[in-house]
Amino acid sequence: MRHYAAIEFTWTARPADDQIDALLARLDDGSLSAVDDQGLVWRAFFDSADARDRALASLAGVEDAASARPVDVADEGWAERSQAAIGAVRVGRIVVAPPWRAADPLTREPGVDHVIIINPSMGFGTGHHASTRLCLSLLQAPPLAGLSVLDVGTGSGVLAITAWRLGASPVDAIDVDRDALDAARDSLERNDAGRAVRLIAADLGDVARRPGWRRYDVLVANLTGAALSRHAAALAALGTPEGNLIAGGLEADESRAVAGVLERAGWQAADREEEDGWVGLRLVRRATSPSASTAR
Repeated sequence: MRHYAAIEFTWTARPADDQIDALLARLDDGSLSAVDDQGLVWRAFFDSADARDRALASLAGVEDAASARPVDVADEGWAERSQAAIGAVRVGRIVVAPPWRAADPLTREPGVDHVIIINPSMGFGTGHHASTRLCLSLLQAPPLAGLSVLDVGTGSGVLAITAWRLGASPVDAIDVDRDALDAARDSLERNDAGRAVRLIAADLGDVARRPGWRRYDVLVANLTGAALSRHAAALAALGTPEGNLIAGGLEADESRAVAGVLERAGWQAADREEEDGWVGLRLVRRATSPSASTAR
């Protein structure tokens, strides 16, 4: 019988919805795949035991209202029960919702222009994590109509789909993870974006080195601080002279150092947003850049 890695929470009293939402946001680093709500006992499932253990370590000293322990759960139909526990998330004019919450009241609130349907069971970005929300927010800052966009490490495809819904064209999305590409393909189909977003199995460094690869008006990279630093030159090479870079996945205590690396590669900080210890940056290309002639 197959077993699934999970964190089991035991509550002393039924948690409020905002407690659940806050905990989901902290857990959803891209590896949270489902939640099974059984009242005072609540399980969060992950793609792997390693991901589960990292998430458990991140909760140290944070969640005092429940005890938490790692468990391996036999497959007894928990996935079917878990879906209702994950709801819709609003960020500015965008609502990200799982398929079973496509008609959530959030989707009908004034000011909501677009609803993006993402299946969280795929295990990639759902909008519950602060880094995804920050990227969604920063994507809505510059007008995107008619601009080209590259979504680097697309995961669920939510950022690429959002860029397209906001008027960007063309939109390319790259990833090297096969599961991520499958998740993104599912998301494109659910949002009628299959013809609008080009999904490419590729590594950022390889793309930047390919002769004749296009440059983009906007790059979105919701990665990690280490990955952003490592690929700073490649990102600069793929941006147009007036291009924007939206960078997510930065922890607050590393954000200034990573921003410095990006600036030395040819970017200049324009906007900064912070939420729950995470930072999102919007940077623009400097007039002169060390990578200005790398891509065409």
